[in-house]
Amino acid sequence: MNDIISRYCPRTEFENYDDFYENYRCNVPEDFNFAYDVVDEWAALQPEKPALLWTDDTEVMKLFTFADIKRLSDKAANALTALGVKKGDVVMLILKQRPGVWMLMCALSKIGAICIPGSYQLTAKDLEYRCNIADVKLLITVDDTDVLESIAAAAPSCPNLKKIAVVGTIVPSGTFPSGYIDMRAEIEKASDSFTRIPTATKDPMLIYFSSGTTGMPKMVLHNHSLPLGHIVTAKYWHCVEDGGVHLTQTDSGWAKFAWGKIYGQWLCGAVIGVYDTKKVTPKGMLDAIQRLKPVTFCAPATIFRYLIKEDLSGYDFSFIRHTSVAGEPLSPEVYHKLTELTGLEVREGFGQSETSVMAAVFKWLPVKPGSMGKPAPLFGIKLLDENGVVCDEGIVGNMSITCAGKNMYEIEGAAIQSSTLQGSLPVIGLSDSPGLFRGYWKDKATTGSSWNNGTYQTGDMAWRDDDGYLWFVGRNDDVIKCSGYRIGPFEIESALMEHPSVLECAVTAAPDPMRGQVVKATVVLARGYAASDELIRELQNHVKRVTAPYKYPRIVEFVPELPKTISGKIQRTVIRKKDFTP
Repeated sequence: MNDIISRYCPRTEFENYDDFYENYRCNVPEDFNFAYDVVDEWAALQPEKPALLWTDDTEVMKLFTFADIKRLSDKAANALTALGVKKGDVVMLILKQRPGVWMLMCALSKIGAICIPGSYQLTAKDLEYRCNIADVKLLITVDDTDVLESIAAAAPSCPNLKKIAVVGTIVPSGTFPSGYIDMRAEIEKASDSFTRIPTATKDPMLIYFSSGTTGMPKMVLHNHSLPLGHIVTAKYWHCVEDGGVHLTQTDSGWAKFAWGKIYGQWLCGAVIGVYDTKKVTPKGMLDAIQRLKPVTFCAPATIFRYLIKEDLSGYDFSFIRHTSVAGEPLSPEVYHKLTELTGLEVREGFGQSETSVMAAVFKWLPVKPGSMGKPAPLFGIKLLDENGVVCDEGIVGNMSITCAGKNMYEIEGAAIQSSTLQGSLPVIGLSDSPGLFRGYWKDKATTGSSWNNGTYQTGDMAWRDDDGYLWFVGRNDDVIKCSGYRIGPFEIESALMEHPSVLECAVTAAPDPMRGQVVKATVVLARGYAASDELIRELQNHVKRVTAPYKYPRIVEFVPELPKTISGKIQRTVIRKKDFTP
């Protein structure tokens, strides 16, 4: 048995999904700290146990053990302390997938500082907004020229940003401000002995900025219980194996990193596989998979959509025993095509930056292509209508977490309460689930509108079938109201994706004087296809055949690319705004 997991989960094996849902428990100590209690513990128990297997587009391979991670994170913690970082300070990391991101996230956890991971795609405007609203004291960046230029442009407008450090070999000069810190040198000269600093589970640990698909990004605050929430993510959905390589493809700036590249995986003793690239290409991704040979693999739907367009005949996938997808739904057409070409069975999961996995096609469940599966334990998920009434099967409702009932986690001692940081976070107590955020930092109004009488309303719409499987419809803002019908975009997008001419698409509402709203499809064509009126009619008729005829897109627009957030999520709100603006 994995000695680490057994400290927090009284039972780790279950006979079936019902047994898992009813009986899974997680014991959360009052002073849990992932860096000390998981990383350092593995280093003490099995110092030579592999922890991180890294590669990049040069095909270099590097292996780090848990002893390496402990030693380097201790040195990093000492280096950060020497730079003035203390408990409660906010530090932003923009490190792509360099090995240093794992060392520095653990170091910040050891200090009790708050980590904000950031994407290397952030513009100067993005950085200015994030640094100022979060009161970032130190920014640590990778040595990327574009990133450094964006930081240099933003820094003069960030009065509370005291220091900027660089991890890498570039010496800032020329257009870059003087005074940048060589973080690698600071870590190398620091002591590798670090004394544990007392922290509490309730202390703030991590802030992710939301995707910003419907407005300005919000600050999603997690405390030190988040890693324990991801035991379910890693062990029962990703199905990682102790000692096996797990590859989740994502940049360190996104919440999917917390889901798939650090917390649950190391709790389960897996080796984190890393493909560090600035731009994912199908060939680069496929070649990296061949080098890393992951036993378990997870990627966003976009990667799978692009992979099935490639010649996969020369690639070996036999070492992959479990495959999963999250971030956005995978259409049945892509699922079936991927299975046909590779033999992989992809299991969907669902959650948010605010949560660990909320629902998934867990290992005991048969796959229903297009469904997100069944609810995870510890979250009391309900589908609620506009009046807060639980929806019957087949009726679309707002996915909501009740945080009540017997599926609560056990706490050693007193109830974990919210942080008292600025922003008047809600009081969240004994009935919380580890993995659930603690509120939107410094945003009392948005926090209050999301939490209603102890229920967190996610804003994601879904329906439940007779077998208890959940089916994603869209964000509540994305649902189209046409002639009295409520139409979710995902079903139409899935139908369009079945047509060989469609590479990507987004379905949104467009204004109509008679119907109020009509369905519009914005389409990116695959190679070899050209826009035409004939193709529009062909796509419309295709949707009529695949779904209910009233759902077909009355408007089809061809574009070279879709508007997306820097995390790669389609911004349907941008399309809607353009269509509804006079």
